[in-house]
Amino acid sequence: MKTINLLVLLLVFNFGFGQKQFDRSESEKFQKKINSEYADPKTSPLMEEDLKTFKSLDFYPINQNYFVNASFVKAKNEKVFEMKTTGTRTPQYIKYGTLYFKINGVDCKLNVYRNIELSKKEEYKNHLFLPFSDLTCGKESYIGGRYIDLEIPKGKTIVVDFNQAYNPYCAYNYKYSCPLVPLENDLKVEINAGVKTFH
Repeated sequence: MKTINLLVLLLVFNFGFGQKQFDRSESEKFQKKINSEYADPKTSPLMEEDLKTFKSLDFYPINQNYFVNASFVKAKNEKVFEMKTTGTRTPQYIKYGTLYFKINGVDCKLNVYRNIELSKKEEYKNHLFLPFSDLTCGKESYIGGRYIDLEIPKGKTIVVDFNQAYNPYCAYNYKYSCPLVPLENDLKVEINAGVKTFH
């Protein structure tokens, strides 16, 4: 009997507390926040003519299947590199770690990065940058891929909610210079979640 109880406790400890549960309201909050930012002339990346008629971005339906608890493996002995952008800017990043997870039965792997300049600011000291492309790019989603903002995890798992994937600013306005998705972050699966392509 004691053995069974111990086994139950172990299962709860390993799989219950470590795993974060999907919360639909978090994705809804994200959609409201990004829409209000894009509607405000002070914070919007939209071009003037698009801003005049802007009501909402186009989102995929919120879907629990695109919320994953990924395994996180911290990178070792990585060197700072210049990430290519759509312009001449070459911001410095370092590969911080690799995420492993499954989406619709497909094994996936993505690298996460840390922006060197940004990480010096107090509010961004734990910020991680996850750029990715997938099989929807150039069809329903932006051809150049999308981004997700993450925080440095305390343990060996990290939550990735693709419902909160957003487009780079250069998807809306040619004046912006945006990091290009590294080739190793191209997923061979459709991510039908997050912000769709503009227009």
